[in-house]
Amino acid sequence: MRLLHFDALGRLVLTDFRGKTVPPYAILSHRWSDSEILLEDIASGAYKDRQEGYRKLEFCAKQAFQDKLQFFWIDTCCIDRWDLRERSKAINSMFQWYKNATRCYVFLSDVSLSAATESSQRSDWEAAFRASAWFTRGWTLQELIAPVSVEFFTYEGQRLGDKVSLDELLHGITSIPLEALRNCPLDHFTISERERWAENRKTTEEEDIVYCLLGVLGISMPTAYGEGKESARSRLQAEVEAANNVPSIIPFSRNPRFVGRELQLAELELKLFSNEQTTTTLVIVGPGGTGKSQLALEVAHRTRQNNKNCSVFWMDASDEDSLYQSYARVAQKLSIPGWDDDQADIKQLIKRCVVEISARQCLLIFDNAEDTILRSGSLPTTEAADLADCLPQSDLCSAIFTTTDYGTAEALASQGVIALQELTLDTALKMLQTRLAAPLSNTEQQEAKHLLGELLYLPLAVAQAAACINASGMTVQNYRAQLDEHKEAAIEHRSNSSAEKLRSAGITDPVAATLFLSIHQIVRENAPAADHLFLAACVNRKDISIDLLEAASPQAREDAIKVLDRYALVTRRPAKSALDVHQLVHQALRKRLQAQGQFQQWTQRTITQLLQVFPSDEHNNRSKWRRLLPHAQYALSHSLTDDDDEERLDLSWKCAMTLYSDGRYEEAEELFVQVMETRKRLEICSRVLGKEHPDTLTSMANLASTYRSQGRWKEAEELFVQVIETSLRVLGEEHPDTLTSMNNLAFTQQCQARYTETLALMERCFRLRQQVLREQHPKT
Repeated sequence: MRLLHFDALGRLVLTDFRGKTVPPYAILSHRWSDSEILLEDIASGAYKDRQEGYRKLEFCAKQAFQDKLQFFWIDTCCIDRWDLRERSKAINSMFQWYKNATRCYVFLSDVSLSAATESSQRSDWEAAFRASAWFTRGWTLQELIAPVSVEFFTYEGQRLGDKVSLDELLHGITSIPLEALRNCPLDHFTISERERWAENRKTTEEEDIVYCLLGVLGISMPTAYGEGKESARSRLQAEVEAANNVPSIIPFSRNPRFVGRELQLAELELKLFSNEQTTTTLVIVGPGGTGKSQLALEVAHRTRQNNKNCSVFWMDASDEDSLYQSYARVAQKLSIPGWDDDQADIKQLIKRCVVEISARQCLLIFDNAEDTILRSGSLPTTEAADLADCLPQSDLCSAIFTTTDYGTAEALASQGVIALQELTLDTALKMLQTRLAAPLSNTEQQEAKHLLGELLYLPLAVAQAAACINASGMTVQNYRAQLDEHKEAAIEHRSNSSAEKLRSAGITDPVAATLFLSIHQIVRENAPAADHLFLAACVNRKDISIDLLEAASPQAREDAIKVLDRYALVTRRPAKSALDVHQLVHQALRKRLQAQGQFQQWTQRTITQLLQVFPSDEHNNRSKWRRLLPHAQYALSHSLTDDDDEERLDLSWKCAMTLYSDGRYEEAEELFVQVMETRKRLEICSRVLGKEHPDTLTSMANLASTYRSQGRWKEAEELFVQVIETSLRVLGEEHPDTLTSMNNLAFTQQCQARYTETLALMERCFRLRQQVLREQHPKT
């Protein structure tokens, strides 16, 4: 965990104690406002600008100092919200962090000094204390129960008492037994008793009313914001029931509206659990939107229900980073050594994890195995070796993959491929009925059959149609009539996606048609929500930070996202952090913008927004730029190359710097070359920004550093020499940039063991710096 303290100079310092002995610390319990201090504010020094947040931080620091504690912890300041793995881990660790705290200070922002002066009687402030919203919030439950020492303070910092002196009052307000308030071990209370403690509490995110119970119940499970309260509760209940069984991770609850695919389900279960075979590899393959993941999810829950000795681990295989994060969660679940060390070698952690998995009966599900390392059939030897490291080689372990690529399916399991196509009419009708808010009458059922035929019985299109009907209040007949108006547009926007395999010539794309109708309704209901969708079309479809979404206010943005969620066009994960868009929806959105001639306009608008939120390449911003980088690269790759586009050039520069900082030198080189060549061309066109401009020289210097990091000494040296020669002519030999370039060249020569040349150049730099210092400080 990270802890805060003020140093001797009064500067706020954030220290990372992960993997180290954590010193005694105080902890702040508070209700969030719109001006909380965030981790990135600490790094940038902007934390004092957030007045309400800084007021609480100062209070906590002062109180900790009085209690002879150097360090303190505040959730918004000490958790990196950009690091999704850290966020989920923090939610599962928070109860223990509160329990280990030396002091917990409760800041009651709605209890004022006027109701609680030093000379006042307890009855004078007790009413305000009882009415405090702090006692109604979900997350404050663990903050009251877990710490040994809990002290309560007014908005002005006046101490009211602690958990010991106020225990009867706290019991009366919360109905929590006195024994629990006095830190009796929680296993002395039943699960249902502990769950009741949160019954009347509220949370901003509906799932949090379940997640806030994790520590109280002694349960650990991945968070999956966007799943809904009932889904989260169902998963929690499954974890409670499985607490004494084998460990498993299924991050999604069972879909109560799952219908169809009975034949495929039977085939999967037969091949997985037949007496003749203890292990197997199967692949579910089919076009996007046909329900591959839902089928795999149903198998996962059936396996866990019917085979108590079989662990089930769900792995996100959509990209390398997601796969690594999935293995990290499994490592935590199995208590693999090093799981809590963020500096650990992830590949070594995976190897240890695979060894542990191989020793137990388990089912691994690799979802969305597309262009990742899982495509073993066509990979070079080194990448194939990586695949072998990720897959248990054991007679006890079975695996299911989902993919849209038939080549991948054949490479993974030529004898175990289960192909999905469109649903049958009866199954599609049943699916529609289970998703609609109101049951279909006999007359409507006939209309629904015609609608389903137009949707090609594609599950994704059926789900979107049902969501639109529910959200807009239309009848099936009205929906079908309006869908006809959007068919022509859908024909124009037809893509070459995998959904084409489902269509015959001349038939519209059902996902595009339903999308266009939904957008039409959304524009009428909440135009900013449609704008959010169009921006999402110009970035990578996964993990779209809500910071990228322009809005008049945080509440307006939240309202717009809720509209998109009702229309089933986005998936939220995690809370107030990011959105995902389905691949087919993403493709249809892009085609719509292109056909209307708005794609480049929206791409430029997206680049402008990215430039505003994209951080510098400093190490403390690493989590943030790692998440934003795929979106910036996506937008840049689909924008028009324009030498006059300064924003595009600036974003390319930021991306290049972060790629270099992350050791991705080949990608950094490509962008550095683009930026440098563009700036050189501007010299020819306008003589304003060219090869002698400081920005161009900086680009050349960074490219030279990239060459050096790759061991391309000759190219690096030649470029550094060019930079020095130009700097000497344009800036002079005493300019800091010139001296920096000389140092870079000297370091390059040192790397080649050319020590005589290195020494000569460093001596020259030293003499020049001395001369500069003498001129600046003649009396020194």
